[in-house]
Amino acid sequence: MGIIADSFVTYAQPLFDETDGTKESFNRAMTVAQMCWNFAIMPEDRRDAAINDIKPALKMSDAEFAEFRQHVILPMIQRHCEMFPGLHTGSKHISSMFGEGFAPEKKKQRTGRNAPCPCGSGRKYKRCCGASR
Repeated sequence: MGIIADSFVTYAQPLFDETDGTKESFNRAMTVAQMCWNFAIMPEDRRDAAINDIKPALKMSDAEFAEFRQHVILPMIQRHCEMFPGLHTGSKHISSMFGEGFAPEKKKQRTGRNAPCPCGSGRKYKRCCGASR
């Protein structure tokens, strides 16, 4: 698996550990993990409303939903904040989310055809070092 998939599996592991081993319970854990991940990356000022919006779809009583929120959703959001602090500090650089080994390659800056040649000759790039290309 790739680093993102590995990170997600590590994040969701507490939910996987609670399954009974059936495909259905694993799929349910995966869905809950994905839902919690999405809540975690959501701006905090919109998070509570979004969590409350899912209650009808879960078909839980008020008490069941309150317990689910307290014992599953909020701890998974906290886990996300601890595992991926770069996503919660305003940093948008991917290496801050998944480690330094995952930084995207930066594009090399190209010299424009009519720009001065970087070799220092004083001629245009297209008439100097760019002519051989």
